[in-house]
Amino acid sequence: MERRQPPQTEEGWYVLHDFRSIDWDAWRNAPERRRERAIEEGREYLSTAESVADADEGDSATFAVLGHKADLLVLHLRPTLGDIDALERRFEHTALAEFTERADSYLSVTEVSGYMSQEYFEEGETADTGIANYIESRLKPEIPDTDFLSFYPMSKRRGPDHNWYELPFDERADYLSNHGEIGKDYAGRVTQIISGSVGLDDYEWGITLFGDDPTDVKELLYEMRFDPSSSRFAEFGRFLSARRMSPADLSAFLAGERVPQDDADSAHGHPHGHGESGDHGHAHGDSDGHHGDDDDVRSELDDMGVYAGQPHGEDVHAVVLYSEADTDDLFEEVDGLRTNFDHYDTHVKTAVYEPRDDDSEAAVVSLWDTERAANTAAGFLADLPEVVRQAGDDEDDSWGTMGMFYTVKPDHRGDFTGVFDDAEALLADMDGHRKTDLLVNREDENDMFIASRWDSREDAMQFFRSDAFSDAVEFGRDVLDDRPRHVFLA
Repeated sequence: MERRQPPQTEEGWYVLHDFRSIDWDAWRNAPERRRERAIEEGREYLSTAESVADADEGDSATFAVLGHKADLLVLHLRPTLGDIDALERRFEHTALAEFTERADSYLSVTEVSGYMSQEYFEEGETADTGIANYIESRLKPEIPDTDFLSFYPMSKRRGPDHNWYELPFDERADYLSNHGEIGKDYAGRVTQIISGSVGLDDYEWGITLFGDDPTDVKELLYEMRFDPSSSRFAEFGRFLSARRMSPADLSAFLAGERVPQDDADSAHGHPHGHGESGDHGHAHGDSDGHHGDDDDVRSELDDMGVYAGQPHGEDVHAVVLYSEADTDDLFEEVDGLRTNFDHYDTHVKTAVYEPRDDDSEAAVVSLWDTERAANTAAGFLADLPEVVRQAGDDEDDSWGTMGMFYTVKPDHRGDFTGVFDDAEALLADMDGHRKTDLLVNREDENDMFIASRWDSREDAMQFFRSDAFSDAVEFGRDVLDDRPRHVFLA
């Protein structure tokens, strides 16, 4: 009998969902001094876990569980099982633990599979940077700062009529790809952490969904029930729902008061992807990347009067993709994604920039406040039609700088494009210069985007130090509504 091909997988952080029930009778009858100690030690434990003081990396969060199944959920992500084990036992040494019983737990590990990107596993270290960054965000996820959480375990069915593991690889991949298309409609509203648990717990995956509106999670799951990947092949465990709370609110929680106390939660999650478990939005990336910490370059540009890297008071991370698709079709796709991106405080801007000639590609530029959000968004943007690499960017040993937010005064738009044409001719003769394009925001003709690529950073800096660049900066003071702002692509 032919053996079916399993997908390759790569694992990241271990995940523990630690559900605790409070012994309310014991709590009410305990002396005040004992309760105060429990609150103090509980806060310290939870705060220390959330600050990841126990490990080099990871994340933790605290939730108030709704319903009878538990009272508290402490969610831990850590690089090793040793880290998870120590966190479990450390809690048992707190005075708070004396008032709790473990209602449930689930152990798993974040994973990505070959269903998401076979190229990633085939190419290894040479895989495209956008794909690698996106997968990294799946293996080492941040816990989204949203109000609502829904957790459930699931497995794939092995019944006589529908057996997932008897399907050919390509058929399984098609099921999951179609399943993930549903999740794209919820990008910006529902974020997920998918973790594998084969051999670790009772089911095959743990699914943790995050959102500010519980009905978004409900609608997503309901819609997915009608997709064959779920209706034919999914088996679910019990669902647990919870609300995010701060360790500082532990006293209010135990006193029966409303939590969180400030009730000022805001979403900082990320659009989501998927794997074999039935992920809620399959996507993978091919982006140019994001800006690095080029503090020395920024400082030198700042000395020249050029604002470098902080257009909104904070560093932004850029995803830039190029497409040969019809710009009308491209804009329609981008506009749909942007509507979902706008649900996040971390989203700064996403726009389509059109070339001035028919021989160049259009650019999609997406700016985010955090690197992880940008990497995750890259996965969705990479599914845009006819995405290609930037011309002149076929090698890994180049260095790029994007001149962003050249907002031109309407009366001087022609002057600005004329000066760019002169600069482009000058650049063509400069050592180390590969390509420079001027593109225009299709929604605002006065918003210009310049993409430039060089053999090295030093080659670019030679231009920045030149008299021609100084003249351009001086000219810009007269024709621009704001000073040039640069984001670097390393």
